[in-house]
Amino acid sequence: MTTQAQPQPASESTPEPKYPRAAYSDGPRLLADIGATHARFALETAPGVLRDVAVLLCDDYPGIEPLLQAYLAQANAGRISHAAFALANPISGDFIRMTNRDWQFSTDEVRRTLGLNTLLIVNDFTALAMALPGFRPEDLMQVGGGKPQANAVAGVLGPGTGLGVSGVIPTVDGFVTLGSEGGHVNFAPSDEREFAILQYAWREWRHVSNERLISGPGMEIIYRALAQRNGVSAKMRSSAEIITGALDQHDPLCLEVLECFSGMLGGAAANLGVTLGAFGGIFIGGGIVPRMGEWFKTSPFRARFEAKGRFTDYVAQIPTYVIMTPNPALNGVSAILSEHLRNRSGANTLMERVQNLQHELSPAEQRVASLVIEHPRKVLSEPIAEIAKLADVSQPTVIRFCRSLGFTGLADFKLKFAGSLTGTIPVRHSQVRMTDSTHDLSAKVIDNTVSAILKFRDQLDVHSIDRAIEILRKAKRIEFYAMGNSRVVALDGQHKFFRFRIPTTSYGDSHLFSMAAELLGPGDVVIAISTAGQLPELLSAVDTARAAGADVIAITSSKSALARKASICLAVDHAEDSTTFLSMISRILQLLLIDIMAVGISLGPQGEAAGEGDSERRRLLISHLDS
Repeated sequence: MTTQAQPQPASESTPEPKYPRAAYSDGPRLLADIGATHARFALETAPGVLRDVAVLLCDDYPGIEPLLQAYLAQANAGRISHAAFALANPISGDFIRMTNRDWQFSTDEVRRTLGLNTLLIVNDFTALAMALPGFRPEDLMQVGGGKPQANAVAGVLGPGTGLGVSGVIPTVDGFVTLGSEGGHVNFAPSDEREFAILQYAWREWRHVSNERLISGPGMEIIYRALAQRNGVSAKMRSSAEIITGALDQHDPLCLEVLECFSGMLGGAAANLGVTLGAFGGIFIGGGIVPRMGEWFKTSPFRARFEAKGRFTDYVAQIPTYVIMTPNPALNGVSAILSEHLRNRSGANTLMERVQNLQHELSPAEQRVASLVIEHPRKVLSEPIAEIAKLADVSQPTVIRFCRSLGFTGLADFKLKFAGSLTGTIPVRHSQVRMTDSTHDLSAKVIDNTVSAILKFRDQLDVHSIDRAIEILRKAKRIEFYAMGNSRVVALDGQHKFFRFRIPTTSYGDSHLFSMAAELLGPGDVVIAISTAGQLPELLSAVDTARAAGADVIAITSSKSALARKASICLAVDHAEDSTTFLSMISRILQLLLIDIMAVGISLGPQGEAAGEGDSERRRLLISHLDS
């Protein structure tokens, strides 16, 4: 049985926990496996190191945010930047409505409420599949024969509240998991007894899937069906009570239920094995089978697994395992989160540690850190004397720098640093110098832009974009107001939106857009674009448009006067001194918002591509859409 292991609440005077420098540079990561009944949590402080593991009852909380906040408060987690959750639910898009609880939420809203930079939510069996490559022999119980083949596909299924199904496919640089709802395939009986159970289930459902019977609730259906078939009067039992009745009390009916259940599971596992060609093994997860322990080894599971007629020899080669380690999905979401962060930034954890710990070092050690950040390849290739010379420090300072990061010396640091560099340097902002070559200035301009785009992506207000797209879909007329450097963005927007067959105009003269605003009315939309958002003529035109009943979408700084006057603000808060320099990156970010809105208009009201009967105004090719 699952037991609650809640961390004790911390007092208000409890200091924020300190983690060793070998831990993740940006603090612990929040991992969760949220099922229908229980939610399992942990803080991952370093790769594979889980702390404050706890199990909370979902029934104790009215929604996912109170659940998460309760755990974070109890664990005294401090600042969390990155999180990943496994959810017993299909995952599609930002909005999630749970099928096994009366909970619904926006992923992005939860991310912003918790102050996270990253929040990933994946199906629980996708997470479990990602955990498979990391299991050790002691984490598993093998049932029957077969040996896993190297670099082969593996499958996973597990009965719990439902029946999860997934798989993992090895690639040249990692693993790909399958997002599957394979538990909903039709149940196929293999003998007369199972057919009688199917007939019993047909009384309630026209479509009986594997999940209806090969699950905790399904075990209870099997119990009732066999009681009726055997002509015995049996008290109602939960799946946990059926397992206890079979293994501890040797109740004949409960034993028959377990035998039947195990055989059905063996048939479903074999079907998954031949479907995937899963010579890496079939793994059984979920909360039910591990409770059966050693009994499951002698159950009908493996015999049914190999009962494949002409393909008996084929499936006999596939090993089958029961996952016995606690909280295995947490390992999977950890792997998924690590892969996401690695792919997103191109960064390596050691470089991030140097960057994040730089301010804690002595001034002399900070000069070494700056050299490592600016010229990582040179640090790797030069001897200590040259490194000290380049950083303008003594050789002992170089050694102290390495030891401050937890290494024994320069050789140890270089070994780990070389292994962590993947050929790409973390994207960061670098000023172009007058002495830079064309190669260097090109790299810096691209890196600065990419860095700004990634930061911009993490700070997007999705709800404001949703509202803007909805207003634009219904617009009778769209007018762009912009001057100076933003004028080119307005012209790009006019070109795109006019192709939707919406009357669209762009004004770049303050006198003209002040006059145009007086002619607007309800149903019209103004898109005002300004980096600083302080131009008096633009602000006056926006006031006129709002007074006439038009909506105003502002693409500007979130703290500007224009943002306060608009119906909706799409914030671009990248800092550029536009009074001295020509704005470049801000213009790119403004253009991105235009593109996001254009793609959004191309989709249906619920985010579905326009169908055959939809308006011709959405029938234009957008490069981000599939065909």
